[in-house]
Amino acid sequence: MNLNIRDNSVPGLSRLAVVLFVTIAALALHASQALAHNVTEGDAGYIQEIWGVNIIPFVYLGAKHMVTGYDHILFLLGVVFFLYRMKEVAIYVSLFALGHSTTMLLGVWFGWGINAYVIDTIIGLSVVYKALDNLGAYQRWFGFQPNTKAATLIFGLFHGTGLATKILDYDIAPDGLLANLLAFNVGVEVGQIMALAVILIVMGYWRKSASFYRQAYTANVIMMSLGFMLMGYQIAGYFVAA
Repeated sequence: MNLNIRDNSVPGLSRLAVVLFVTIAALALHASQALAHNVTEGDAGYIQEIWGVNIIPFVYLGAKHMVTGYDHILFLLGVVFFLYRMKEVAIYVSLFALGHSTTMLLGVWFGWGINAYVIDTIIGLSVVYKALDNLGAYQRWFGFQPNTKAATLIFGLFHGTGLATKILDYDIAPDGLLANLLAFNVGVEVGQIMALAVILIVMGYWRKSASFYRQAYTANVIMMSLGFMLMGYQIAGYFVAA
């Protein structure tokens, strides 16, 4: 489902919606200090120093990355925004997880790396894309609806590539690499479930509001704006670093 009619008489967002979007916006604004897939200095040092299989620490690091990954959360929010059935939520989130996990694991294992600014720009684009999709823009502009499942999977691949690129920067030890990567991926999925649970609880209350569909337009415009902001920061960073 998406919004095909623009409603300009949008009242203020409900309290729950404000909490959700202000929290995510604050995380996104933190992009001025770090890349979307940046690893904290302490975590980076830990990754570089350890050797062998370390399941629990890597599960923790994976969960932490997802919970604090504002780009992931924004995209995930856009994906589930108009999904009401848990079966549909499970399908779309699974597609995102499949894409994210595949490129993260393969990217680190085979040493695939892409310029962090470029991949994070694409990830910002994924947020813009999904917000526009929710607003019904593609149907109005082009007269057709892109395959939402395929888009979720494809952008999941880019999100995973972004993380793989950052992990490669820290030269993770080859001893125990596969086990540690799998543990990290499990942590990412645990973190995703945690973030998704919060989103669905807030959305569940918000959708009970009679003005939800009017407010939804503003919410997706905010989401789109944050996506453009993330893209702009990464593009500027690319040219400054060049």
